[in-house]
Amino acid sequence: MASLSAIGGVLAQRDARWFYSGSVVCWTGSWIQRIATDWMAWELTHSPLWVGIIAFCALVPSVVVSPIAGAVADRMDRVKLTMVSQYVAMTQSVLLVLLILTGTVRVEYMALLAFCNGVAETFAQPARQCLLPGLVPRRYLPGAVALNSLTYNVARFIGPAISGPMIYAWGVVPSIAVNAFAFFYASVTMTMLRLDPSVRMGSRGGGSVLHDAVEGMRYVARHPGIGPLLFFAATVGMTLRAVGEMLPPYVSLLFGRGPEGLATLASTMGCAAMAGGFLVAIRGRIGGLTRIAVGCGLLLALATAGFVATPWFPVGVVCIGAMGAATTMHGISCQTLMQNAAAPAMVGRVLSLWGMITRAAPALGALIYGAAAERFGLQIPILIGVCICAAVWLRTWLKLKTLSPALEGPGASG
Repeated sequence: MASLSAIGGVLAQRDARWFYSGSVVCWTGSWIQRIATDWMAWELTHSPLWVGIIAFCALVPSVVVSPIAGAVADRMDRVKLTMVSQYVAMTQSVLLVLLILTGTVRVEYMALLAFCNGVAETFAQPARQCLLPGLVPRRYLPGAVALNSLTYNVARFIGPAISGPMIYAWGVVPSIAVNAFAFFYASVTMTMLRLDPSVRMGSRGGGSVLHDAVEGMRYVARHPGIGPLLFFAATVGMTLRAVGEMLPPYVSLLFGRGPEGLATLASTMGCAAMAGGFLVAIRGRIGGLTRIAVGCGLLLALATAGFVATPWFPVGVVCIGAMGAATTMHGISCQTLMQNAAAPAMVGRVLSLWGMITRAAPALGALIYGAAAERFGLQIPILIGVCICAAVWLRTWLKLKTLSPALEGPGASG
């Protein structure tokens, strides 16, 4: 893992500075728009189900698209693929602004645009991550991976902190327009990169895109470390991380707050996530990372239970901070372990499946929780999910002696 000097070494590289500036801007824009669209869906419908549907539509494309996106990223120009995906994301923001300004916006249109944006981001994710080895010398790669996650969580802190006050003062339109500019800037930064052609193009497999995608899934399924880790991450995503994808109903119904409460919770979660990611990044070693990845799942379960069980806003703020830190520490640890363990020819496909898990699992959870909340309220479904995750955590924890060598040790690529 990365030390502070390693992160400094990453930022000393010209291409890395352009890449991460584009990353933090586009991810900040995404979080600004996400808070705005979640709040708008709540104001249009006052339905937890519709808030869950919007989250589902934004994230579910990864279920179908991620394996294909990883195979595509392993065989075509990754810079061009990233740029096209980002321009699609920019276009959906512009269309949503036009719908709002003309008074023709409907929650169904929002769901469709969220789906289109999800498809674009699903293609961009493995393409961007596959560029990391070309940005820095190999000795700085762990720092580049950690910094990639840290920039995401810097954006996760800054975005809601900006979006909440903007919504309160001017409504949702400026927040969505900012996202369109952010993706335009990120696309421009991609043209500034000077990468080796082998990094841009990847390595073609022997078969079709579909064949390569299936091969990637088979590789993950038979790997003694990556497969079980992804299963645990999927459980965490569906039962716990889904709560963070549908905050407005909790802000309004559980705590009786408005946009300022939403901004407080989302910003606290992002700030704690950034701190947690920083702690993992400066550890300086791979050893013990599997224990951290699995242990943070339990911390997230306990914090989530506390968040939904309390009616007191300050306690909710503390709990969501713990949720943010645990989520990021779990995510960075899992991603680093998979990059360490995967065979070089499979990295793009493994990372695309990781992207599918981190997006599709919370989407499915948000949809299930949103529907269940209509009948059983906001708390009982989440607490049941926490119990399910705790059972899977125990099963995974008991397998650490097998998982750790497969993910951390030499020859982990299998």
